[in-house]
Amino acid sequence: MPFNQFTPRSFTTDAVQMYAPVSSGVYGISNAREWIYIGETDNIQSSLLNHLHEINTKLKKREPTGFVFEVCDQAHRASRQDRLVGEYGPSCNRLAPQRS
Repeated sequence: MPFNQFTPRSFTTDAVQMYAPVSSGVYGISNAREWIYIGETDNIQSSLLNHLHEINTKLKKREPTGFVFEVCDQAHRASRQDRLVGEYGPSCNRLAPQRS
């Protein structure tokens, strides 16, 4: 099942501060060619801002231009991230090991 939000927001400080919530959830970072990274966090806005300020990382080298997110509780974040990573195949993450 894809992200609930289909159209990415611009991956800029202003857009992240305006649209990304200070909430638990999952988020995806992309460019025009590919999904770059899908993460899960206690604070979507903070995690996106941290990625924006990274220097010389695999993520930044792929020139991200957009982000999407979904608010969800901590109990469901990891499984939702795993499903999204499996569906989109982002270049900068791998599926987590199977949980028993």
